[in-house]
Amino acid sequence: MNDASLILEDWRAWHPGRKPAHDPRLSVEERPAAARVAPMLRRRLNNLGRAVCDMLMALDPGAECVLVHASRHGDSERTLEMLYALNEDVPLSPARFGMAVHNAMIGVHSIASGNRRSLQAIAASGAEVSALFSEALGYLMEGEKQVVVVFSDAPIPPRFADHAPGPATTTAVAMRLAMRAAIAGEQSVTALGADESACHEYRPPQPDDVIAWLLGETPLVCPIRRRVWTMAS
Repeated sequence: MNDASLILEDWRAWHPGRKPAHDPRLSVEERPAAARVAPMLRRRLNNLGRAVCDMLMALDPGAECVLVHASRHGDSERTLEMLYALNEDVPLSPARFGMAVHNAMIGVHSIASGNRRSLQAIAASGAEVSALFSEALGYLMEGEKQVVVVFSDAPIPPRFADHAPGPATTTAVAMRLAMRAAIAGEQSVTALGADESACHEYRPPQPDDVIAWLLGETPLVCPIRRRVWTMAS
């Protein structure tokens, strides 16, 4: 099967400070509740982690889905702070290290929810959206009924911002995907080829670009893979 078989069943997103949309699936609150995460686990999470846990709980309440999380830079703030601490011979916190790894947020979620399915964390040098859809399609073709994908990122810390591209805001988006004949009202996700000149007009998509796409505001273009992602009901 091809990309046209990918069905978007549901989604959630978090974009603090964004103008509220008339869609309850988008949260703009500054500090997510993460109410279903035990306090001892919740205290480890920053706002982005709390938002991701809330979205995963909503999309996979039974903790039954394979989860794939993409982030180009991960928690670069924690990572860089540890590097600076090493340079200054300051002892590192094991807990801080544990939350700096790329799969930390979905790891906390798996503990909180009891999810024992496959958890995957990826970075794709700007092609995270296409990588997420490709990974989800692979799992679905192997027999999974549903896969939940998450894309999150945060601005690069100021001391490193001149050396790497990054998003302007802290945002996250999650989608529950399936591969079957679409039910009335559901949307299928399709990848179309894009000419090189069109792709030059776009930067690598960030989570807020995916949110705008889900809300029907803008197209979703992955210039590295030369793809334009479309949805059809």
